[in-house]
Amino acid sequence: MGIRLPSLLLNARQVLKKQAQSDVPKGHIAVYVGEIQRKRFLVPISYLNHPTFMALLKRAEEEFGYNHPMGGLTIPCREDAFMDLTSRLHSS
Repeated sequence: MGIRLPSLLLNARQVLKKQAQSDVPKGHIAVYVGEIQRKRFLVPISYLNHPTFMALLKRAEEEFGYNHPMGGLTIPCREDAFMDLTSRLHSS
């Protein structure tokens, strides 16, 4: 009997496999953030389990589906809001 992962985590796993051979350090994932112009950020994969970050991933899934042509997850939020969130996650 296998364990089913939510589609969100399966999608993140696929992106991580793509990034394994890129310039992303081990234990991190590249995300592209912005509403119009997207900026690339490297975040620890541990953030993927945080409820607030998972909400962003859910929003990204709803807006972009599983197509991430830039090679990393695309997160549709303002850059300053993302930076605020990641700084709070880093502090905790």
